[in-house]
Order: sequence, then C-alpha cells, then structure tokens
Amino acid sequence: MSGAAAGGRVRGEYAAAMLALVAGAGLLLFSAGRVWATGELAAPGPVTATRVEITGADLTGTLSGIGWAGLAAVAGLYASKGTLRRLVGLLVAAGAALALAAVWNATRPEALLAAVNAAGAAGNASAAQAPALSAAGPVMSAAGAALLLLAGAAVILRSPSWPGMGSRYDRVAAPRANRAGTPADLWKSLDAGDDPTLDAPGAGVPARPASGDGIPPAQPTGRSAEPKEKP
Repeated sequence: MSGAAAGGRVRGEYAAAMLALVAGAGLLLFSAGRVWATGELAAPGPVTATRVEITGADLTGTLSGIGWAGLAAVAGLYASKGTLRRLVGLLVAAGAALALAAVWNATRPEALLAAVNAAGAAGNASAAQAPALSAAGPVMSAAGAALLLLAGAAVILRSPSWPGMGSRYDRVAAPRANRAGTPADLWKSLDAGDDPTLDAPGAGVPARPASGDGIPPAQPTGRSAEPKEKP
C-alpha cells in the first residue's frame, strides 16, 4: 500500500470515529427528550383518569449526561495524542456501556410504573394500569450507545496513528534533501516560501566556497596582464 493510500485510510478511520461519536451523542440527547411510555393516573373519587407521557429524561438522567460527555470527547480526541487519547476512548466506551445499562433498567415494567406514579404523587393519584412502552426512544438510545461504544473501541485500538491538533505544524528534524546550490536555486526556494537557512552547514553560518585544491581563489588585482611579445 502506498503512502498516500495509507494516509487516506488513516484519515478515513479518524473521520469515521469522530462521526460515530457525534452521531451517538446526538442520538442519546435526542432520545432522552422523546416519549418512552404513556400511562394513566387515577385519583380517588369520580375523577377521569389523566393521560401521562414519560420521557427518557424522566426515567433516567444518565443518557443526557453521557450524550453531553460524548460531544465533549470530540474536542478531547482532537486535542490529545497517545496515551491521553486512548484514555478518552476508554472513558467513551465506559460511558456507552453505562448508557446501555441505563436503557435496560429504564424500560423495565417496574421502572415505568414508578415513573407514572411519581408524576401523580403531588395530586394523590396513582397509575390506573401498566404503562405502555414506546420502542422508538429506547431503540434510539441503544443505537446511540452502540455508536459510542464502537467509537471508543476504535480510539483505543487505532488512535496512535491518527492525526491530532498541531500535527501539520510539527517540524521534521531530517535535513532537507533539495538544498539550493546556485543563486538561481536560492531565488527559486525563496519564491516557493522555503527558508534556505534551515539545516544549513555550520549552524546557520554560510559555507565559504573553496576551489578544488582547497586553496581560495586568487583575488583580481584590477590590472590586466600585459601581452607577451612575440619572438
């Protein structure tokens, strides 16, 4: 695989993980505000039962918290490198597992019934029957948690080769192969935006040209030599 192809694959992995992270966090936040269950509250006496809608946030606050943490992890992954970046991935994966557990606990019948009763506690009302669960909210939350889990696993396993903030500004320590050797090359390098003083011999001090035998060339005296007389 060529260097360009390998670099494209690495950037693709990085972009896919970031996209999964944003999508997973967004699904958790969006699903937390959706209706997960509906029930009816009945009060003592001849009172009509009241319909109650229970959202994901009413059942558990874990989903919203992990969703916001997932969005914050996007900036953390971009700004970190090495071990710190893997630690961010580990936290993302742990949060995803916690979100999956929260979805499971929130959709149990006793949890739904408790949420309906809590909604009618102020009016001395209680659930008239078992709440009806809507699958859309829990499925969205589970999908978001799964995306976060995949993103966290990818960060843990593949992040050392991914780019990060400041990578494009890292200076390569290797000497430059194409160094300006003639005045024309020097002007061309300056026009291209290159600094000809980098990696120059003598730590930035220009090297003095020497003749082939190591003796500096003789300086002109300013007088031309007289022509020799012909015999």
